Amino acid sequence: MRRGIWGAIIVLALLAGGAPPAVAKTVTGQHALPLSRLFDNRAVSDDARPRAADFDGSGASLSAQDLRAAGWYPGRALSVDATRLRLPDRAPGEPDNVRSDGQLVRLGGRGTALSFLVAGTGGTASGAGTVRYRDGSVSGYRLTAPDWRSGPLATKAVALPHINTPGGQRAERARLYVVSVPLTAGRAVASVELPRDPAGADLHVFALSVRESARNWAGTWSASTSGYAAVGPWTDRTLRLVVRTSVGGPRVRVRLDNTFAGSPARIGSATVAVRSAGAGARQRPAPLSFGGRSGTDIPAGAQVFSDPLGFDVPPDSDLLVSFHLPGTVAAAPVHHRAIQHSYLSEPGDHTADGSPDAYTSTLSTWPFLTGVDVGGGPGSVVTLGDSITDGVKSTQGANRRWPNVLARRLLAQGEVPHYGVVNHGISANRVVSDVYPGDGVSRSTGGVSAVHRLERDVLAQTSARTVVVFEGVNDVRWGATAEQVIAGLREIADRAHARGLRVVGATIVPCEGETRCTAAVDAERTAVNAYLRGTDAFDAVLDFDAVLRDPARPARMLPAYDSGDHLHPGDAGLAALAESVDLRLLRAD
Repeated sequence: MRRGIWGAIIVLALLAGGAPPAVAKTVTGQHALPLSRLFDNRAVSDDARPRAADFDGSGASLSAQDLRAAGWYPGRALSVDATRLRLPDRAPGEPDNVRSDGQLVRLGGRGTALSFLVAGTGGTASGAGTVRYRDGSVSGYRLTAPDWRSGPLATKAVALPHINTPGGQRAERARLYVVSVPLTAGRAVASVELPRDPAGADLHVFALSVRESARNWAGTWSASTSGYAAVGPWTDRTLRLVVRTSVGGPRVRVRLDNTFAGSPARIGSATVAVRSAGAGARQRPAPLSFGGRSGTDIPAGAQVFSDPLGFDVPPDSDLLVSFHLPGTVAAAPVHHRAIQHSYLSEPGDHTADGSPDAYTSTLSTWPFLTGVDVGGGPGSVVTLGDSITDGVKSTQGANRRWPNVLARRLLAQGEVPHYGVVNHGISANRVVSDVYPGDGVSRSTGGVSAVHRLERDVLAQTSARTVVVFEGVNDVRWGATAEQVIAGLREIADRAHARGLRVVGATIVPCEGETRCTAAVDAERTAVNAYLRGTDAFDAVLDFDAVLRDPARPARMLPAYDSGDHLHPGDAGLAALAESVDLRLLRAD
């Protein structure tokens, strides 16, 4: 390991609550220790004393002030990708991370993944490690930490605006990453051996934790963050967002995300209600809490779940999720194409209002809110896609996206479990390239690539059992080759399989007549579809191309299903997609 070129990006601290009471000893004789006792590097400095830390071997370090401004202050517990991590409780200039080299970390917990807060210095750092379980079994993993100065912004947990150096502060983005690896399902973790001597760079670990299984919860609605956009500005306003459930349950919780942000978001209070009409609630909205409090702060790049609430959530119905923003919000993480009107209030906290009177403006996006879970149920099906899955060109407010129709089909039958269906389509999204760059305020709201958002939008989704992958048309329309798209789809399938999900692919539908859908583009589309029909990388493949194409002209959509732009199916075409799905192919067991 090159100790003179240390890596950089903060790794979240070891979750204290899961550690076993005694120091464990492995067959190699090495004692497992809490992560904090292994810290051997100083990554964070006060802006006034930059020489107190040396993260990368050249004297550069992270700014303690920038971390606090992002809401990432010492000792704080926060959630990223459904994993609760605790930041190192160390003052600037004190050891706050360990350079990975085979150390044995004491850890407890039982779950679906192991998450690390990491960064590489001297380049991207990667190496193989081992998880040891209480029953004596082991499993291997490979951990890759992107470089803290040059790694992709699309997958960072948070980016900071400065880097401290002995010669002064530089206006340069410093990145922190949360990276997750698979665990053996159902086994209790005892310890984690960090990668030994990663080649070519240093791999810094700030924290690690087990992502616990979301037992007794199922996702009923969800939406991807497609970008970070200018809004309002909103000062002392209440947002009332309308979302459509797929399955029902006796309890509810919501998830709010501050994805792609550079500063914390303050939520003053929040409620949930069943919708009557417009912004009106059927009954008085029920208050939500966060760790027993009415409000919460969401650090940059992090998320919060509300506390479980006894509340009868009906299936296939509209909910109103309302939250008060007491400060001024000029930019927010959004899902851009909601295909649903939501509401913005006059000044004040109107979360408890059953009446719609205070809600005088409408919204066409879903800011901050990314998920609604219900108690019980067999889990969820995640639909990963682009504008066709997002429902672009479907009837506004009518819930005729193909995942909505699929959810109603699941509810109406008794052969397959009544899975929730959560929609992670993003208009303009691509498999292998980012439309939104992953950082900063932008008008681009086509999201980061499906490969880059897979962890957040599929693998970390509540009780995900099956994923349907229906993407690729935007890649080939914008110049990607079939080989590039196929490689991305195979990576998605491999990573989802490693987490125990059933993976169902879908062929790309025709689009002749749309400006970018040339004969050359159709040749690439056809090549991707030929691969999908013949591969064993997926557990099943839905032939959506065959459902929508015109038999007389297979490169174009059947006119009865065409919305008119030759790229997006209308209501009839979306219904045809959902009706064509053999529900038995979705069964995860």
